[in-house]
Order: sequence, then C-alpha cells, then structure tokens
Amino acid sequence: MGKKKKPGKIYRSLVEQIKMNKKAYVVYIVLQFITLIVLVRSAMLGQWESVLTCILALILLLIPPFVEKNAKVQLPTALEVTAYIFVFCAEILGEVNCYYIKYPMWDTMLHTVNGFMFAAFGFCLVDIFNRNRNIRFTLSAGFLAVVAFCFSMTIGVLWEFTEFAIDKTAKIDMQKDFVIEDFSSVTLDETASNKPVKVNNIKKTVITSGDREVVIEDGYLDIGLYDTMKDLFVNFIGAVVFSIIGYIYIRQGGRNKIAASFVPVPAEVADPDDYYGPEEIE
Repeated sequence: MGKKKKPGKIYRSLVEQIKMNKKAYVVYIVLQFITLIVLVRSAMLGQWESVLTCILALILLLIPPFVEKNAKVQLPTALEVTAYIFVFCAEILGEVNCYYIKYPMWDTMLHTVNGFMFAAFGFCLVDIFNRNRNIRFTLSAGFLAVVAFCFSMTIGVLWEFTEFAIDKTAKIDMQKDFVIEDFSSVTLDETASNKPVKVNNIKKTVITSGDREVVIEDGYLDIGLYDTMKDLFVNFIGAVVFSIIGYIYIRQGGRNKIAASFVPVPAEVADPDDYYGPEEIE
C-alpha cells in the first residue's frame, strides 16, 4: 500500500497545479485572500456559521486543480476562472453576505452558470473516451452535446434532492420559499372527482403553530416547489448553451476560439488542433 499524502502536501500540489495557468492563479489568490479576510472578520464577530462557510469556500476553490490533476484534463482559462468566481459568489457573497436574500436573481444566476459548467465537465469526460484510440466507438458531435446536457441536468436534479434532504433533516431553508397569489388544487374538490379548484387573489394566509401565529400577506407560502422548478429551468438553459458550444467546437475541429475557451481537453494536449483534426469531424 502506498503512503498516504499529508494534507499540507496535497494542498501544495494543488496550488502548483493552479500556478500552471497564471491568469487563473491570480484570480484564485485574490479570491482566497478576500475569503480569508471574511473568515477572520466572522471569527472576531463570533459568526461561526460564516466561519465554516468560509472554510468550505477555501476547500471548494481547490476543486478545479483537483479535477485537472486527477482527471488529467486541462481546464481552459475562461472555464477555470468561472469556477473560482462561482464558488466565491455562491459561498461568500451568497451565504455570508446574504446575497441570496438581498438579490432574488442571485440564486437564479448561479444555477444557470452551474448548468453551463457541469455540461462542460460532462462533455469533457465522454469526449475523452470518444477520442481514445483503444476504445472502438465514435460518437457524433450531436450525441456528445446530448450527453453533456443530460449530465448537467442529472447533477442539477441530484443537487435539488440534496437541498430537500438537508431541509427535511436539518430544518433549514435551502429551497427558498415564494409567496404566491393563486393556485389550483384537486385536494380542495369536495366531490372527490379530481377537478382542480382554483384559488385566486389570495389576500392573506394565517399559519397556526402551537401558541404561535404567522401571517403571510398577499398570498400563501410555497415551500420550495417554485424554487426547485426555477433552479432546474435555469440549469436547463445553462446546459443547452454549453451543449451548443460543445457541438460547434467539435464540428469546427476545435478551431472555434470562443468554444475552445470553455471546453476541457486531455492534459497532454497543448493545442486543440492536435486533438481535433479535420478528418475526425463528423
């Protein structure tokens, strides 16, 4: 059995991996520095939940180099920088600075980017096998785009499962609530004939819990359904956008610069033109 690497050595090896891309390294250092400042400030204020979030952010910032090192792929600068900024926006701005509450579109934006990024990773993983000369099958550009889309949507669904499970067990609110003014429900049908009963222009909802009464003005509180469907829909948009980019990338033999800036390739490839020759384009 091989000797287990110490955490310090693992961290240094991942930082060395980041240094191979100077532009991405600068972004990583800046975001890491800001995160450390927020961590120290949170500790001084006794905000221990924020401290844990900052520690989680520092760990998540190491995922791109971890993927590169262990999956033996190159992440283009644009995609790698996007991943770093995504982590910072989700954990530090979103959670610690409460941007999810202050700016309703914040969560929507991040789920869209999430759909885009995971489509890129799914595309890369399948395409590496597709280009492996030892594996006897070839997938068309269109099929690879579909696989990338499906991979991204699967990750999106699994994340929504995770949010639901954490909300049910830890009693927190990861699936954000919406106040809605109307709905239809067959549960309210007194004839039990499966006819939807419409409830419109809800003025107020009163929730009685023990000796506590909560009043929801101008509607009723939807606990997660709208948020889940909105997240999956914008994940869908991000996945579709990347799938189109990936399709264009393969069809043009890796020579589309905009597409190439977001598509990972095997680590040994220095130039996409060496990876996708004209004879390989379906």
